[in-house]
Amino acid sequence: MACTIPSFRLFKFNFNPSGSYLAFSSTRVTLTHLHAPFVSNRPSRLSSNSMSQPAVTVPDTLSTPNDAPSQQENSDVVVQYVVLRRDLIDTWPLGSVVTQGCHASVAAIWSNKDDPFTVDYCSPDKIDSMHKVTLEVKGETQIKNLSEKLTSGGIMHKLWIEQPENIPTCLATKPYPKSIVSSYFKKLKLCK
Repeated sequence: MACTIPSFRLFKFNFNPSGSYLAFSSTRVTLTHLHAPFVSNRPSRLSSNSMSQPAVTVPDTLSTPNDAPSQQENSDVVVQYVVLRRDLIDTWPLGSVVTQGCHASVAAIWSNKDDPFTVDYCSPDKIDSMHKVTLEVKGETQIKNLSEKLTSGGIMHKLWIEQPENIPTCLATKPYPKSIVSSYFKKLKLCK
């Protein structure tokens, strides 16, 4: 498929790490003979009004060379581990502890958003079938020790430090095939 698109302007905003505005520039671009190797007419599963139900059921048959291994190619499920502190579960409001786990989970995924397993885990075809395992440790010492063990093993994760209290409340891994990370968590109990 080839087409010609009229010229348009690309706008670039430059920010410093604190997010304040630094500079603005624009460039005029004209594209001709744009070739699209594939145009999908598949409906997006993200259009569903329900976060727990897929909008459509479509077999996962599309892949690109940069994709992480699909479930059909490799039966090893991609999973994200979330570990909470039992002492906080017993003393903090439940919503506050759940929120800490959400913070760590989102931070671990966003920090690794270009990782092939994270891209696969968050893909439109799999967004409604994510796998998470939520575990618990006794307290602050155990969560810090687990974080050090994961770091020394090269396992990417986010140890969430609640501010301004500076309390390590939980941690979450980036999405990994279960076979790669399960050994780090085998001695932990499911959070109940």
